[in-house]
Amino acid sequence: MKKQIFLTLMLLLALISGCTKVDPVVASEKITVYKSQSCGCCGIYVNYLKKAGFSVEVKDVLDVAEIKNQNKIPRELSSCHTSIVGKYFVEGHVPYEAIVKLVTEKPDIAGIALPGMPSGSPGMPGAKRGDFVIYSIGKDGTTGEFMRI
Repeated sequence: MKKQIFLTLMLLLALISGCTKVDPVVASEKITVYKSQSCGCCGIYVNYLKKAGFSVEVKDVLDVAEIKNQNKIPRELSSCHTSIVGKYFVEGHVPYEAIVKLVTEKPDIAGIALPGMPSGSPGMPGAKRGDFVIYSIGKDGTTGEFMRI
């Protein structure tokens, strides 16, 4: 509990100060991003994760749908790339704050998703229009709101 409070306070301090580096404990989590070789926004998202301090491995695949099917990601919550961090999937252009929450709180879910390719999300051009709603996907396929950013 104390560790979660500490990590949350560190994240808030980083956000307030404008710093994009995450706590070293979180950054030690390796993120594997499965993407199409030709996708430009996926490459920008990978750079975003690296700049935030995460250890990132990139796997260019011919068919991104295969990794989505393996992880039972609902079609309506899918995006252009899928990442794996620990035992979780992270679908789409999910901001690092949600990934930090996922790996520090370790909820009993399969993963999280930011569906589509929202304007202003990490890796996507344009202005942010409203909250990003990040969904949780349970191991049984149920969905719910994980957080809003």
